[in-house]
Amino acid sequence: MSELQHYIPGVQEDPWEALKAFTSARIALGRTGQAVPLKEVLNFRLAHAHARDAVYSAMETDMLTNALRSNGHTVHLLHSMAADRYEYLQRPDKGRRLDKHAEETLKEANKDKDICFVITDGLSATAINEQVLPLLGELLPLIKAAGFGLGDFNLVQQGRVAVGDEVGALQRARAVIVLIGERPGLSAADSLGAYLTYSPQPGLTDDARNCISNIRPGGLTPQMAAGTIMYLLKEAFRLQLSGVNLKDEYQSGLSGG
Repeated sequence: MSELQHYIPGVQEDPWEALKAFTSARIALGRTGQAVPLKEVLNFRLAHAHARDAVYSAMETDMLTNALRSNGHTVHLLHSMAADRYEYLQRPDKGRRLDKHAEETLKEANKDKDICFVITDGLSATAINEQVLPLLGELLPLIKAAGFGLGDFNLVQQGRVAVGDEVGALQRARAVIVLIGERPGLSAADSLGAYLTYSPQPGLTDDARNCISNIRPGGLTPQMAAGTIMYLLKEAFRLQLSGVNLKDEYQSGLSGG
């Protein structure tokens, strides 16, 4: 047997190995010869499978509705113009508008409140199912303590961020907070985003809202996310605007900068 046949290449560690303690990004994978180690190949495939599952996951509307109503909140079940998941993925425009039944559903909604909430699956209902209630557990007491008038909660299936503008306008809310599942990456299939829009109206573009993203274990904690949202909310009402002209200086305030 030749010397080559006896040789089994080991995994050569990457010089950046120590940096893996600070990020969940796919860095410092090492190598075996000229290839990525088998363990990392399998981890990549598993992460890809989790991301695909998240995109096609379903929002647990019964669980969320029961949890919110048990705390005294009014909940409306709504749907976008996208009839199903396949149309949602192929027609982003339909995910931004409510279907024809929504206006009738919202006739009895509490109107003229400071804030209403929209909770929608986005591209990861997994994030909604796992992150929304912990975030609200931190955020709602802050909203109450600040004296804001809280409107209704709206669960929108097959929705995108802009659907919150229509919901907010129909309820004549001064501001809308949209909680949405973010596009899953290969290190985070359960990431929640929160979008704040002051004076919501259909037709607004992304520059009119503020985004707080990566709310998940291993990312932005519910406590930190709630503090950031609350800071932006107070500033939005003080300045009567949101979006690119509203700067997030919450963390610099915490550090005394």
